[in-house]
This record gives sequence, C-alpha cells and structure tokens, in this order.
Amino acid sequence: MAKSSKISASHEPGGLIVHISGLLPSLSPAEQRVARLVVSDPADAARRTITDLATAAETSEATVIRFCRSVGMDGYPQLRIRLAAEAARRIEPPDARVVGGDIPPGADLAQIIATIAFNDARAVEETAEQLDPAVCELVVEAIGAAGRIDVYGAGASGFVASDFQQKLHRIGRIAFYFPDVHTALTSAALLGRGDVAVGISHTGTTSDVIEVLEQARARGATTVALTNFPRSPITDVADHVLTTAARETTYRSGATASRLAQLTVVDCLFVGVAARSRARTKKALEATAEAVKSRRVGPGRRRG
Repeated sequence: MAKSSKISASHEPGGLIVHISGLLPSLSPAEQRVARLVVSDPADAARRTITDLATAAETSEATVIRFCRSVGMDGYPQLRIRLAAEAARRIEPPDARVVGGDIPPGADLAQIIATIAFNDARAVEETAEQLDPAVCELVVEAIGAAGRIDVYGAGASGFVASDFQQKLHRIGRIAFYFPDVHTALTSAALLGRGDVAVGISHTGTTSDVIEVLEQARARGATTVALTNFPRSPITDVADHVLTTAARETTYRSGATASRLAQLTVVDCLFVGVAARSRARTKKALEATAEAVKSRRVGPGRRRG
C-alpha cells in the first residue's frame, strides 16, 4: 500500500480563503455562518472586532473562537492578521460589476460572461496554487507503475473521469472508466496490489464513487481521491488525496468551475505520467494519431 498523503487541517498552500472554503462543509452550522462572512469579504472581516463578527454571523464570540481553531488558527487576532494579508493579495476582477462570483438577478450577458470567465480562471489558478506537488508525485509514481488504472466519477465528475481514462489510454496505459456503478463495483472487485483506483467527486460525498473506491482499497489497490473538500467522506477511503479550489455559484453548483479545476489536476497527473516515459509516450501518441488520421476532413473539402 502506498504511503498515506492526506491533507492536514493546517495545510493551506493556496491561501486561507481557499483553505476555509474547503473546510466549510465540515463546520457546524454556526461556524459556517462565520466562514461565509469571512470568505465573501476577507478585508471587511479583518476590520471587525470579534463582537462585530459574531453579531454579523448571528452567533456568539465563543463560536467565532471555535471557528478559528477549526480552521487552524490559534485565536481571533491571528485570524484577523491572516485575513488582512489575504485581502491584500486577493485578485480583483477586471469588471467592477463582477462581485462575489455569483450572478445577480437582471445581469446582462456581458456581465454573465465576465463573471464566468473570472471565476473559472480563478478556480484554475487557485487549484494550481494549493495543489501539493509531493502528493502529485506519489500519485504519478503509482499510476506510472500500475498494472491497471480504474477511474470513477458520477455526473459532471464522470466527464472528467472519462477524459482522464482516455488520456491514459492514448499513451498506452491500461485504464478503464465505468459510468455504471454496478460495473464499476465488479471492476473494483478484480483490482489488486499494484493497481490504482482514482475516485473523482467535487463534494466528496457521492456514495457511488465512495463505495467503489472502498471496494478497490479492500482488494489492495492504491486509492486516490480528487475532491474539493479535504474533510469529506471520500478521503476516508483514499491513500492519496488531491484537492481542487472551486467555488460554485447559484446556476453552476457542482458542474462547471469544479469541472475545470478537476481537469487541471487531471492534466497535471497525465503530463507527469507521460513525462516519465517520453519515448514510450511519443510512440503511443504517434500510433494513435495515425490510427484516426483518415477520419479527419482535409482542407480541400468544403461544404456545398
């Protein structure tokens, strides 16, 4: 079994706001209210006294202290200092009408485009910033040496799982993706030591993916979880945990920014695996490109 590489509560290479956003589902309801205020406007939160913040979150000062400890801070003074620093480095949207990442009622198409473009770009950038190279290295090593790789995902994460499987297959890796949970479970039951199972779930709570990863781990396979939330249930059945940093909005929950963030991680892993055996990768890519060459329409063909 591969060495465990789970993320600790204090691991926050991508910034405090990304760290808090990832931990939000694991907090109590009262702590979540504090977290949402902090995430939505770190500069404003940094200016508030503990009493002001507790009042704004409709909770107590004791809850604010518990929140600080839940996200790895010693106390409220440290949180204020960190929030002020975070606000100073925060990237502002190019369009002044893009506020908070959500799309307000009555927004015109230009505002919608600007908001989506800004938040998609931010999801990719923040995911890259907080992605742990050491954990990625362990995952790439496991995949590179694997006899077989199974990739699992449901819904929008299923598209990412399928993309990863296709990429690995193009460079000659034995990889499979099973969209149906029954075939996924039977496939996982046939995995063993030396194989790798990758489960992709934005929320980390998708039971189909969790159960399949659990089955693979029971059979001795190395398990990898890709999720947005480092304390989510899927991490309990994973040897290695990789996280994204996507913040979904009203119209895009769990479907768009998260998918782009997941694809960023998948691309990093794919290139990492491919780069370990350049000659083999080059040969496989040339062979697969040649195989579909005749299916492409040449420049001389035009529609009538």
